[in-house]
Amino acid sequence: MIKDDCIFCKLANGVFPTNSIYEDDDFNVILDASPANRGHALILPKQHFDNLHEADDEILAKVMPLAKKIAAAVKKVTGCDGVNIIQNNGPAAGQTVFHLHIHVVPRFNDDFEFEWPHKSFSDEEQSATAAEIAAVLKGE
Repeated sequence: MIKDDCIFCKLANGVFPTNSIYEDDDFNVILDASPANRGHALILPKQHFDNLHEADDEILAKVMPLAKKIAAAVKKVTGCDGVNIIQNNGPAAGQTVFHLHIHVVPRFNDDFEFEWPHKSFSDEEQSATAAEIAAVLKGE
């Protein structure tokens, strides 16, 4: 499904011109119009999914191998020292465009920071949280 009011649907499906670097039946990979660094790419599914939680497992199974392929090409071209693969879900996580997308960001010794405050939880809290999540995964 493509949403008429989604800018990323339009970019992924060629409605608007982009600097596309890769395209197949499921994805269009474009250079970010407001990049963190040279070579910063966006992997855009052609189908609309608001976020990771709504995406088909088939699409999700294809996205990490594609991210690996894009990251290798970006690294070869830019000479970067590392690559961030970033996928945000929901406003609290920094998602601003509600169409599933994955950032491939080449990293250098630059001033772009990607760090969060590190919190501390007791062993008991960690154990309880792990048990709760494991129960959900088991369908309990």
